[in-house]
Amino acid sequence: MDQQTTGLISEERPPHDILAAAIERRRAVLFVGAGVSMAVGLPSWQSLIDHLLDDLGLDRNVIDGMHGGYQMLAEYYRIKRGGIGPLRSWLDRNWRVDPEKIAASELHRMIVELDFPVIYTTNYDRNLETAFDVLNKPFAKISNAKEIASARAGVTHIIKFHGDFDDDASLVLTETDFLNRLAFNSPLDIRFRADALGSTLLFVGYSMSDPNIRLLLHRIWQIWDESGHSQDRPRSFVFVAQRNPVQEAVLANWGITTIAPPDGVAADDGLRRLLRDIRERRDGRTAPSSCPDTESATAAARCRSRSGLE
Repeated sequence: MDQQTTGLISEERPPHDILAAAIERRRAVLFVGAGVSMAVGLPSWQSLIDHLLDDLGLDRNVIDGMHGGYQMLAEYYRIKRGGIGPLRSWLDRNWRVDPEKIAASELHRMIVELDFPVIYTTNYDRNLETAFDVLNKPFAKISNAKEIASARAGVTHIIKFHGDFDDDASLVLTETDFLNRLAFNSPLDIRFRADALGSTLLFVGYSMSDPNIRLLLHRIWQIWDESGHSQDRPRSFVFVAQRNPVQEAVLANWGITTIAPPDGVAADDGLRRLLRDIRERRDGRTAPSSCPDTESATAAARCRSRSGLE
C-alpha cells in the first residue's frame, strides 16, 4: 500500500489539511452552535430564561438547581399557555441580527466562502441564511421531512437541527422536545446519520458543558461503533475555546479531535484563524494563519514546522 494512504500517515496530518481536503472533495459537514450567532450580537440563553421568568411571573429562585434551564421553563410555558406560539414569536422578533452586521462578520463570510456542502445548526435564528443571502450564495433550508425531499441539489443544505421559526412543530425547545429527540429517529436524525457516516465533521460555536452537544458527539461515535467499521470512520473535529485534558481524553475516546486556539489567542480570533487557514489550504496556499501574526520569520518557520506545513 502507498505509504501516503495509510491510516497512520492520515492520522498525523494536521486537522486543517484534513478539513480542507474534505471540503474540496465535498465530503465535509459543518455543525454551527450558538457561539457563532453570539459573535454577531445574538442574545445569550440567559435572555431567554429572563423573558420566560418575567412572562410567567416567576421568581428567579425557581431555577436554582434546575437542570436544563430554559428547556424546563419552556415546558412550563407550554403547559401554562397551551402552546409555544407566543414564545416562538418573541424569539423571532428579539433574536434578529441586523443583516449589515452579518454582512460585516468575517466569521459568517468565511463560513459561506468555505462552501461546505452541508451545514447543520442547532440555532433557531436565521443568521446563517442571512449570511448566504447577503453574499448572494444559493442554499436550501431544511427543518422537516418535506424540506429534505424538496431541497435543491448542488447548493449548500442548511439543516436546522433544532427547528426553524417558520415551523413551530419543528422547534426543539422544551424539555419534552429534547427528551423525544433522545430516540434519535426523526427525519433530521436519519439524515444526520447518513451524513455522519460519509463525511468529515467540524463542530464550532459549542460549549462542551452543553449536555445536548455531548450527546450528539456520543451518537456519532455510537453510529460507527455499532457499524463494525469504526476504524474506517472519517475524522471529526470540535473547536473549543481552550484546552481541557479531560474533555480531550473523553472526546478522543469517541474518535473526535479537539482544536483549540494557540495560547494567548481569544476563542473568536482562534476560530476565525482556523477557518481562514482551512480556506487558504483548500485554495492551495500555505500561509499558516493559525500561527500568531506577529511572530518573526524564524518563529513563524518553527510554527509552520510544528503545524506540519514544512
